Amino acid sequence: MRTDRRLLLLVGGIALVAAGLGLAGQLMPRDSYGAMPALSGASHWLNSAPLDAPALKGKVVLVDFWTWDCINCQRSLPHVNDWARRYADQGLVVVGVHTPEYDYEHDLDTLRDKVAKLGIGYPVAADNDYKVWNAWGNQFWPAHYFVDRMGQVRHVHFGEGDYAGQEQVIQALLAEQE
Repeated sequence: MRTDRRLLLLVGGIALVAAGLGLAGQLMPRDSYGAMPALSGASHWLNSAPLDAPALKGKVVLVDFWTWDCINCQRSLPHVNDWARRYADQGLVVVGVHTPEYDYEHDLDTLRDKVAKLGIGYPVAADNDYKVWNAWGNQFWPAHYFVDRMGQVRHVHFGEGDYAGQEQVIQALLAEQE
């Protein structure tokens, strides 16, 4: 499991370099990043019962690590919301993982209010103890992990921007057959 996280971080670093070279939006072959890490360990789930990889198999999944007081997250959320609505009927499931950066972001009632005000209708895991964050080896807000129908992480994007490229990744994954 530790090796999977290291590989995910290594490939994530390569993805950052690729983005700098204008190679973003490209899908990696299956098994490049490995299987989708666990979503277990969240203290609460909003808009959904707890989700896990077996329940998501056969779906294209976008896992979005965010926190409500992150300006970069605030700028990317409208795009994530739009993708969640537009592609849900084609098999996309967006899972928000709210991992607080600051102590005041741990408050579950405030998170519920923020989710409602931001119009987030997709499942959100409250990851106050960083269990999901650590399982994924994540280090960034926002961080988008794109998972194919077979449960393999195929693309990562850290930070804001390249929304057209990320949408192309979603479209390509939805077009793939299992």
